[in-house]
Amino acid sequence: MADAAEGTVIACHTKEEFDAQLAKGNEAGKLVVIDFMSPTCGACQEIAPVFAACAKEYPTKGVFLKVDILELKEVAKSYNIQAAPTFVFIREDLTLESFVGACPDKLRNTIKEFIDNTSAASASSA
Repeated sequence: MADAAEGTVIACHTKEEFDAQLAKGNEAGKLVVIDFMSPTCGACQEIAPVFAACAKEYPTKGVFLKVDILELKEVAKSYNIQAAPTFVFIREDLTLESFVGACPDKLRNTIKEFIDNTSAASASSA
């Protein structure tokens, strides 16, 4: 079930899997939100249910990826990840924002802001 299951967080275990999921999200024009985390990080475990709830809230408008920074060091390094959790927001290969920390309100608000901006933009161009 590694394929983009809408409404779920997709855990990427290889660079190829990460690249494929990122490409799918970019091609679809969706917001891609990456949770760079570590299984030994308490704050990462605390924010995980919030991240999963956001994935359920926006099943067709976002792609939610989880990357273990110890397992996929190459991917974490390519995004210059220094701490966990770090959230990175991407659309059409552009990094829109990133922040460090398990901040539920900031995570929800940032996702909502970028999703709402997309909906408004696509509605006005229709």
